[in-house]
Formats: sequence, structure tokens, C-alpha cells
Amino acid sequence: MDIRIIRSTKRRKTVQARKVGGTLEILAPAALSDEQLQPHIKRLAERIERRDQSAGLDHHLLDERASALNRRYFNDSLTYHSIRWSRKQKKSFGSCTPSLGTIRISARLSRMPMFVLEYVILHELAHLREPGHGKRFWTLVNRYAKTERARGYLMAVGMEDIEPLPANDQAEAGGPV
Repeated sequence: MDIRIIRSTKRRKTVQARKVGGTLEILAPAALSDEQLQPHIKRLAERIERRDQSAGLDHHLLDERASALNRRYFNDSLTYHSIRWSRKQKKSFGSCTPSLGTIRISARLSRMPMFVLEYVILHELAHLREPGHGKRFWTLVNRYAKTERARGYLMAVGMEDIEPLPANDQAEAGGPV
């Protein structure tokens, strides 16, 4: 990738990058030497490369899976405004804002088995009905046959801090799945 450095006397501290066509433009303070700029260029180029790689995520897949899970587990009764991949989620694997009907799924899940992705989508869909992680919430989530397996997978890769379900919650939700 070609790199073009644009220096400005108005820019005092920050270094930014943007991709224009096939060229990486680095916006830098005029006072910053080439040697001082090199680590910034390396870091920003890596960040843009990661962004471009994850930009190829299949956004339709999320909506298709969410629609299918909504039909199967919620009789198509849930309404959500959007579901999209997020590259910003470093610790969590999904989030939901019930009041807005928005669901975000960590882009890291795009490389995981489908049953794990489906579990996370179902988990976030359940938040549209039950915002917290109470008994009713887990009853909804545990209807997914691979919930326990998916949670175990996520624990193994270190993505989820799981609070164990109380034994009576598992029994009322149809037992361990």
C-alpha cells in the first residue's frame, strides 16, 4: 500500500490515517520528524488493515440468523431495529439496547462456529423481552438446545465471564441443555 504523509502546522499532537483509494494518507504535525512518525505509521496501517479485513463481514448473515431465531424461539414476536457486527467490542461478545432495539455482535464471533454465533444472537434477542439476566431471561435463552455447549465454548476462549445458573433455574428452564 502506498503511503502519503500530509504535514500541517495547525496539527500539534495527533497523528491520523485515512485510506483514499489504494493510498494510506497520514495526517501529522509538521514538527514531527520522519523517525518519530514511523511507529505511528506502523500502528495506524495495522489498524486500517484490520478494519478492512473485518469490513468483509457478512452483515446479511446476522439479520438472517436473527430473523430465523426470532421465528423459531419467539414466534416472530420480537421487534429489533438493527443487528450489526461491531469491531469495538473487545471484552463482550454482544450487546443489546432494548429501548432502541439495537443489537451489536462482536466481529470476533465471525470466526467461531455457527452454534456459538446463534447462541449470542439468541441471548441478545432475549434481552429485547427481558433486559436483565434474571430467571425469566435464562428460561428464554435455555430453550436453545446448544446454550450450554456455546457458553462452554465461549468460556474456553476466554470471551465470557459466566455466572453459573442456580440449579433451580436450570430445572425450571427444562434442565441443562
